[in-house]
Amino acid sequence: MGLEFLGRRVVLVGGGAVSARRAARFLDDGATVCVVAPELHPVLDRLRLDGMIDWIPRAVQPADLDDAWFVHTATGDVATDMLVAGWADERRIWCVAAGDARDGSARTPAVRRAGQVVIGVVSDTGVDPRRSGDVCEALAERVRSGAIDLRPRRRVQDEPGRVTLVGGGPGAGDLLTLRARRALAEADVVVADRLGAIDVIAELPADVEVIDVGKSPGHHPVPQERINEILVEQARAGRRVVRLKGGDPFVYGRGGEEAIACRAAGIAVETVPGVSSAIAVPAAAGIPVTHRGTADGFRVMTGHEVLDERAFAVMREPRTTLVVLMGVGTLARMVDGALAAGVDPSLPVAIVENGTASSQRTTRAPLSRIVDAAAAADVRNPAVIVIGAVAAPGLLDAPEGAIAPAAAAVAPPASRRGT
Repeated sequence: MGLEFLGRRVVLVGGGAVSARRAARFLDDGATVCVVAPELHPVLDRLRLDGMIDWIPRAVQPADLDDAWFVHTATGDVATDMLVAGWADERRIWCVAAGDARDGSARTPAVRRAGQVVIGVVSDTGVDPRRSGDVCEALAERVRSGAIDLRPRRRVQDEPGRVTLVGGGPGAGDLLTLRARRALAEADVVVADRLGAIDVIAELPADVEVIDVGKSPGHHPVPQERINEILVEQARAGRRVVRLKGGDPFVYGRGGEEAIACRAAGIAVETVPGVSSAIAVPAAAGIPVTHRGTADGFRVMTGHEVLDERAFAVMREPRTTLVVLMGVGTLARMVDGALAAGVDPSLPVAIVENGTASSQRTTRAPLSRIVDAAAAADVRNPAVIVIGAVAAPGLLDAPEGAIAPAAAAVAPPASRRGT
């Protein structure tokens, strides 16, 4: 049974570590907690000093249970716990006896929270807290993974809808966070871009509505203002809306504009951060945006507009990396401007296409030759451009003379060959 403790009196008998753990859970559920014990565990004493619990500093008496809705006894003495459980029975009060669960009328489950779902596991016979905890954690992990359809089957009348801005990461589905997976499992409708982990859409239940608002260079069939309207309209219809975006919602994802539009319309909006392509795509290609002795900082800019002196200043800083998103279309003008601004023509540049996907590919060249190299390779979006010393080939290669791992360096004894 699920019990509502908000504003109800719970009596904890015993002031030790078990009562301290249980007190926190009852307080989280809004209960009024009273501890009956000659002494208090330091955690309970802090709660008392903070005015969060009441304390009766003596051995328990039958009258202490009066007006209680629930009793938990953990004195460390089985006989006392049995006595308290008997008093609770006489008063028709549910009671957990920590010394031996068979003496009480209730059992404390192992509990894990996974979004709006609370999972509790109890033993059918006997008491085995470790087993219950292991089973509960395994179930919670399954729920957190988004592998279970978490949409409510029974809706509260006039329940307001909500919007969740979800960062889908650079593309690979296994780079979605657990929170992102759970949000998708709770969604009634998904408003999706063309980038990010869009493959997960195929895993959604068939009755989840998917609205495609993806943009491509020079082609924006659904303008941002209309996307904002769609989010508000769907949420006002009482639906749980996930706005699935590539990378992170707040890194050139226009998530801030969508959040403002929702809040202006009185719609609850939550943001689930994503793995940003600005860092993840270079990393997937073996390019660290910072590296000790090479680069101690980085800056992220968008190539939708021709980069200006701010970007060229970064390029002239020898220990700073410049990461350009959505910059393939303006690459030539960016390079011309950089060279005209005095940027070193030999500055390393790497362009990583389709980062984290099976079709990932990296094109490298010095700044002065990167445009020709990109044209020869027919580089296309989506791509991330990395400019700076970290983009040089071989940066992460083992230093010359490094010792190979023992397993690979040592040949089997001659006497064993062929056996």
